[in-house]
Amino acid sequence: MLSLDPDKPIATCRCETCDECPVGQTLHCHFRPRDLFHFLLIAFPSFLLGGAGIYHMSGWLLVPWLVIIVAYFGFVEIRVMCSHCPHYAEPGSSLKCWANYGAPKLWKYRPGPMTLVEKIVFFGGFVIIWGYPLFFLIMLFQLFLLVTYSITVAGFFMTLKRFFCSQCMNFACPLNGVEDLSREQFLRRNPEA
Repeated sequence: MLSLDPDKPIATCRCETCDECPVGQTLHCHFRPRDLFHFLLIAFPSFLLGGAGIYHMSGWLLVPWLVIIVAYFGFVEIRVMCSHCPHYAEPGSSLKCWANYGAPKLWKYRPGPMTLVEKIVFFGGFVIIWGYPLFFLIMLFQLFLLVTYSITVAGFFMTLKRFFCSQCMNFACPLNGVEDLSREQFLRRNPEA
């Protein structure tokens, strides 16, 4: 099954049904395929432009970047951030969420906040992944690509923060922007989250 049953509460929820849930309209408890599509739509432009900038120097230099991207988003980020998310508590061996759909669940669910080291690794991965293309764009003085790449990266994070992180139930994530009232209402139904 591609996504979670939208009529059934998530694994961490104490309620029997999602009917009349006070956070049903403010939080995305249930992943939908269109959420993944929207996420990929805002994420891909920066990767395509960054890849184009790297490719101008050498196609072989794309290989380390792609390895870093797969390792970070497929394993490292899953450990330091995703394993704190209620989606990680769902049954199955892979994640069903809008950001890391299909990533393997290799670690146990760890509710609660991220540690300082986890936050450093989390943001450090972002710096490496989106910083790697910058080196090539600046070194080869690819001004148009540099400006366009910078705009797409900024646009990605602004859109992510405004439309995704403001409705995400992973309160451990440092990017989470859910309002306090919605957070409290969610935690009353999901005390182990």
